[in-house]
Amino acid sequence: MSGTFGGRGRRQGRLSQWLLGRRPGEAPTDDDGRVALLLAAAEAGLPMAPAAHPAPGYGCSCDRVGCPTPARHPVSFAWQTQSTTDRAQIERWARHQPQANFITATGMSHDVLDVPLEAGRQALERLLANGVETGPVAESDDGRMLFFTLTRGTPEDEDEWWPCELDCRPETMDEHPGLRWHCRGSYVLVPPARLPGDDGPRVRWVRGPEHPLPDPLTLLESLTDACARYAGEESDPAEAAWPVRR
Repeated sequence: MSGTFGGRGRRQGRLSQWLLGRRPGEAPTDDDGRVALLLAAAEAGLPMAPAAHPAPGYGCSCDRVGCPTPARHPVSFAWQTQSTTDRAQIERWARHQPQANFITATGMSHDVLDVPLEAGRQALERLLANGVETGPVAESDDGRMLFFTLTRGTPEDEDEWWPCELDCRPETMDEHPGLRWHCRGSYVLVPPARLPGDDGPRVRWVRGPEHPLPDPLTLLESLTDACARYAGEESDPAEAAWPVRR
């Protein structure tokens, strides 16, 4: 994957301007580039499917009473097979569901290393200072930073895959506050996405999808070190970084 998505210099420029020009708390709309951002992510190889969005009352557009992950989950149980990078399909979804968030299914073409926001910012600063290619990075106003990487497996070598349940499931993330490795069987919200809350919290790109996906192992040491420091600053031992398999 190249550093500029497919002879797309002008598109990348518009994407960068949109990322820099957004005001804090501003909700995404088609007019200010929501569809363009989703299509850029798809063109970068992130398979996507529609997700729930914030709503008054229950806080989630789904009909589940007491939804445990409001506006953070797919709308279909078939999200793994539904997820696609097809431009026409994603544009149809986005146009027909203008309020919908989107998830990207991990473990197909990419994984996501998901860390506490402050730990992620420290690690990102250190990685960039050392000249390490970090690839796309997103941050969420609910306190997480997402590092998008190549996957550890592909459909051609399924025996090398491990399911995300060995780390955590999307529904149980609050139990694992340190580093989470989203791989096969998991998903994350892809920017731009909105979260429940009066102040318009959201998920946005810090480094856009035009950056090539790195090998996750090139980021792992910096991220685990930052998580360990973050855990050491927390008074509650339950906030210790989630252990990563070797």
